[in-house]
Amino acid sequence: MKHSRMLKAAFAVILLTGCLIAGAAGMGSMKVQEAYEIAVIAKSTESAFWKTVFAGANAAGTEYNVKLTVQGPDTEEDYEAQNDMIRQAVESGADAIVFSAVDFNANASAVDEAVQNGVEVVVIDSDVNSDAVSCRISTDNYAAGRMAGEAALSCAEETLYVGIVNFDEKTANGQQRELGFREVVEQDPRVKFIETINVLSTTEDARRGMIQLLEEHPEINVVATFNEWTSLGVGWAIRDLDLKEQTTVVAFDSNVVSVGMLETGEVDALIVQNPYAMGYLGIETAYQLLSGKKPGNARVDTETTLVTRENMFSEDCQKILFTFD
Repeated sequence: MKHSRMLKAAFAVILLTGCLIAGAAGMGSMKVQEAYEIAVIAKSTESAFWKTVFAGANAAGTEYNVKLTVQGPDTEEDYEAQNDMIRQAVESGADAIVFSAVDFNANASAVDEAVQNGVEVVVIDSDVNSDAVSCRISTDNYAAGRMAGEAALSCAEETLYVGIVNFDEKTANGQQRELGFREVVEQDPRVKFIETINVLSTTEDARRGMIQLLEEHPEINVVATFNEWTSLGVGWAIRDLDLKEQTTVVAFDSNVVSVGMLETGEVDALIVQNPYAMGYLGIETAYQLLSGKKPGNARVDTETTLVTRENMFSEDCQKILFTFD
């Protein structure tokens, strides 16, 4: 009996050793998938909007175990720097690029080249004129412009003189917002004219542009502007000129300063986007594409919210306004 137990034990050891050797051999033949590398190339890196985009991207990067690089040009007009960043990302071995275009047309060839080199491209925020893009994730900018137009028309003035302070006219999202805004506002018989000035996407240039527009058309009593920097510039101009009681201002995006302007009256409404969702969904979609899964929709609307002094302190609006500081 003792001899039999010893034989069984010896057989078990031999069997276990064989399994371990076979398992090790099998592991050695398996190719471990390295983390995908995804480059986020934004229009800017400094604004609250883009910092919230990056927060969403980083959250998705952690969840899906991808390596992220994040960069953008010094100004929101420098499409050439963006094109260089796209080429550098391809050369450094990026598997995918999550991209927001400064220039709808001038960024297109660099995006096409990246896709031709086997890199997946997902657009967020601002579109590019390329059929090679796999998915577009952004605000429905035309609808957001219409939302801004409806907010502007809520003022009680009997006669409306409308000024628009827009950013670079080669950037798709600003032009789509203006188109939607104009289509709504032009239908109101109270509107006597609509004047647009295009400025650099900086607070100071927008401030100067607003002052210039008011000097040329002092009767302006409704103003629309379409991104974070121009919103701040317009708000500062209205404050400098002490026109908050005479002017209805509808602006885009939010940060601590613009929310303060909403509270004190230089701004009357904010069209607030969802930049966190853009960043998160951009990385998630890129990861799915690299994993062989096609996105359910080629275009994804991340939605917008109209925030006014009347609803800004509601719980839902507070979450939207102060998601990330």
